[in-house]
Amino acid sequence: MTITTRTVEANGFRFAVDQAGEGDRLALCLHGFPESRFSWRHQIPLLAEMGYRVWAPDLRGYGETEPKPRDVASYLIDRLMEDVAALIDASGAKTVTLIGHDWGAGLAWTFAANAPRPLERLVIMNVPHPAVMNAHLRRSWAQLKKSWYMFFFQIPGLPERLTTANDARAVRRAFYDMAVDKTHFTPDVLDRYARDAQRPGAMTGMINWYRAALRLRGKLAGPWPVIETPTLIIWGEEDSALGVELLDGTEAYVRDLTIERLPGVSHWVQQEAPEKVNPILKAWLSAPR
Repeated sequence: MTITTRTVEANGFRFAVDQAGEGDRLALCLHGFPESRFSWRHQIPLLAEMGYRVWAPDLRGYGETEPKPRDVASYLIDRLMEDVAALIDASGAKTVTLIGHDWGAGLAWTFAANAPRPLERLVIMNVPHPAVMNAHLRRSWAQLKKSWYMFFFQIPGLPERLTTANDARAVRRAFYDMAVDKTHFTPDVLDRYARDAQRPGAMTGMINWYRAALRLRGKLAGPWPVIETPTLIIWGEEDSALGVELLDGTEAYVRDLTIERLPGVSHWVQQEAPEKVNPILKAWLSAPR
């Protein structure tokens, strides 16, 4: 299956979008930090073969999507939700399956809960529901320590300099050191992420997602309606940043919930273990609800 890249103009941005497949059923894939649309390279062909038109954009502030606002307010979750809605509108699709990993999953959770556009299915990878995350941060010292980087990112300027220093060595290490199975994190893959992170304005945009989340909150403050969309969570259990206990309590916020836990797989679940993730995706998306 050939993956091509196009530019989609939506909500005042020029989104770089990897795409494959055709038709009225959109699978919209939202990446995390410090990733890009490239993180869905193993799932795009599968979804296209299943009959979806697949779009995997570089999200606001990332990769080849332009412009890259420098102000924190531009990365309020409410504004990011507007991007998702605008991409859906630009696609002209009749049905939408939203798939997210890491920060893309946090955005997908918030979008599904607030429902600015209807969704057929929701797939979440290695990020807890925001309400569950907030509860654990308030009462769990262990998770608070794991989330140290979120607070470090609040410092002006310094995180950008450190993460991009030495040819973005910190970005390379984030993938390689955290991965359990490093097979898919070859030098060319790490080069791609380092190159994207070093684009002008990119690292500030990427880190501003964290700054806006802690300083401005927006829809991340709730309230949290129960999500009616059938939802699948795929979770690599060896996630060094987010403990598997963050799954506890999710059922209070989702009407129709399926959880698939993958032992021995890290936070980078869809990249590290596509041979495990893709069959789960295919079976769940193919099953009637």
